[in-house]
Amino acid sequence: MRLLGTAQKIYSSVNHCFNYRNKVFFSSSAYDINLTVRGVSLQNYIKQLEQEYEDASKGNNFALKTRVHELQPLIQILQERKAIVDNITNLQDLLNEKDDDIKKLAEEEKVTFEKTLATVDEKLLDAVLPPDKDDECRSMVLEVNAGVGGQEAMLFASELFEMYSTFAEHQGWETQIADYTTTDLGGIRHGSLLINGSDVFRYFKHEAGVHRVQRIPTTEKAGRIHTSTVSVLALPQPSEIDISIENKDLKIETKRASGAGGQHVNTTDSAVRITHLPTGISVECQVDRSQIKNRQIAMIKLRALLYQREMESQVEKSQTMRKSQVRSNFRNEKIRTYNFPQDRVTDHRLQGCTVHNLRGFLQGNDALRDLINKLDYNLKVETLLSFVDNKQK
Repeated sequence: MRLLGTAQKIYSSVNHCFNYRNKVFFSSSAYDINLTVRGVSLQNYIKQLEQEYEDASKGNNFALKTRVHELQPLIQILQERKAIVDNITNLQDLLNEKDDDIKKLAEEEKVTFEKTLATVDEKLLDAVLPPDKDDECRSMVLEVNAGVGGQEAMLFASELFEMYSTFAEHQGWETQIADYTTTDLGGIRHGSLLINGSDVFRYFKHEAGVHRVQRIPTTEKAGRIHTSTVSVLALPQPSEIDISIENKDLKIETKRASGAGGQHVNTTDSAVRITHLPTGISVECQVDRSQIKNRQIAMIKLRALLYQREMESQVEKSQTMRKSQVRSNFRNEKIRTYNFPQDRVTDHRLQGCTVHNLRGFLQGNDALRDLINKLDYNLKVETLLSFVDNKQK
């Protein structure tokens, strides 16, 4: 009965704290927000965001209301954190009790609250990390192009295309091949993949860039290691609201499909070529027997390319380029090396990031997903530090 009474006494104290969680009882510096990222304190930045939320809450225009909505998750976490700190500080009297039973239960409660506080601080860091609005895009075009290295580059382009297709399948996303130009030895010069699903662009935007492969080709008699490159392009697919295309601006041509296809080849004008007259951008599609289907796929590719052109134009006019915009990265800088003799994959954007079991990695499984998650977190941290630096200037 005595323990029950003790527990009830602690419960009353804790419940009292939650009822008055927005009231500051007294400050405890030991539980102040002390988040640091790469040695940079986020305390002042978080305070600035709190003040920004308070100021925006007083406005009525659309921009301020939008900002309030964006900051709301962060504010909720801060309120949750304050409630936990209040509970910890209000246990202080019980921790000083002479009654050992009360003191023991109070210490157990304190440990529980501190564990919860650590979890909330992890949520707080995630909430502070700036989102990329393009991450919300549920549809995209992924392009793989053979670069320097001749047939060896084309063979590796085929392997990368297969890796991404398998990865998308494992993630439960819908895929459709929009273009796939093969070679006699089984490689590809170019491949396009339409991908639909949650978070698709958040993952694949980190794959955009130049991929380098180092291995001994099967045709190499002297056993020398050759270096080849493959470029990958990730384009978020905008809605028609984002990109308006008028029919008068399009030149649509049809022709007979070429390549493998049996009797279908050179019998119907199913291949489609669409040219956007204002920009001169042209796309082709001949993957389907239906001209209508090929036209639909070609329009998807055209809309994505026009969106890419618009975004790159905005980036050029911007005084500072956001590092999180992977698609505007320098294409001539390699992002990853696949070294077959050493059985390793090295991503050059992360310090000391090497993954072994290269062939396993190329299967497009959890190893690729884990690497992309590290890249995503690293990019958000870099963007956050840039924001913090700008706020402090």
